[in-house]
Amino acid sequence: MSETLQGALMLDIAGTWLCAEDRQILRQPEVGGVILFARNIETPCQVRELCAAIRRLRPDVLLAVDQEGGRVQRLRRGFQRLPSMASFASLAQAEQLAEDCGWLMASEVLAAGLDLSFAPVLDLQHGRSAVIGERAFSGDAEQAITLAGAFIRGMHAAGMAATGKHFPGHGWAEADSHVAMPRDERSLAEIRRVDLQPFARLAGVLDAVMPAHVIYPQVDEQPAGFSRRWLQDVLRGELGFTGVLFSDDLSMTGAQVAGDAGQRIEAALRAGCDMGLVCNDRGAAECALQRLQHLRLHTPTRLAHMRRRAFMGPAYKEHPRWLAALARLRAAGLIA
Repeated sequence: MSETLQGALMLDIAGTWLCAEDRQILRQPEVGGVILFARNIETPCQVRELCAAIRRLRPDVLLAVDQEGGRVQRLRRGFQRLPSMASFASLAQAEQLAEDCGWLMASEVLAAGLDLSFAPVLDLQHGRSAVIGERAFSGDAEQAITLAGAFIRGMHAAGMAATGKHFPGHGWAEADSHVAMPRDERSLAEIRRVDLQPFARLAGVLDAVMPAHVIYPQVDEQPAGFSRRWLQDVLRGELGFTGVLFSDDLSMTGAQVAGDAGQRIEAALRAGCDMGLVCNDRGAAECALQRLQHLRLHTPTRLAHMRRRAFMGPAYKEHPRWLAALARLRAAGLIA
């Protein structure tokens, strides 16, 4: 791979095509990624054209989307509707079905011209967090590890890097970090024993991790995404994770404890994140960009490993593995 990513900021665009303002901000070398939302998406052909337009302008940027399955999937019209991750736990051949779903999701996202979906969710379902809910594979750590591991195998087989979220676990905190500042009052020992297990056991196969905008006060008064204790001491030191760290969206309420968008992205990067996401707020993205231009921080080359590794192109629905995976998922009642 001859190209290297230059920027530590991932941002979004306004519509289904690039406007002059988008082009101007994407030319800034501190921008290293673009994430698409539902407003950017009409059809598979339109998404491929949009991705191609971005790559013509900046061939080095990462192109991402949230296509987990269940209620969190931005690609809908003309794309396969995916089950929630909680759907697998009670089924026979759950591991095979989870792998099929990971491969099917990744194949379709890659064929649309994108590099990655921020998946899978490794949070546990404790029946407390409405924002996690059925996005989690299970409330049982062992089952979640098995199913998430299978999903990751499918993603890797399709050519997509996997991002585990939301470290060290968002399933116990009740508040939604999109609109509030969640807190998890448990001890580090209890978190290690339960919620940390999927991240610990899958650290060797995950390509990236996204930390939670949750405060764990018995460990650190900073949210995990701004905490060197969590990111450096626990994730990198204790768990030995060597992959990429993406912040969660720094426009969320759970990130606002760190100050304005410029202060937030600086705090996230200094804590150990490789790339900061600033979404759905162009003013905040510009503030973060200005901060990065002033800081001139080194961007790790490991970000380049998140680029798509292989993809089948628009004819993916004719591939034998696609047909077989679709048939198994349909037979299990997971998709229409």
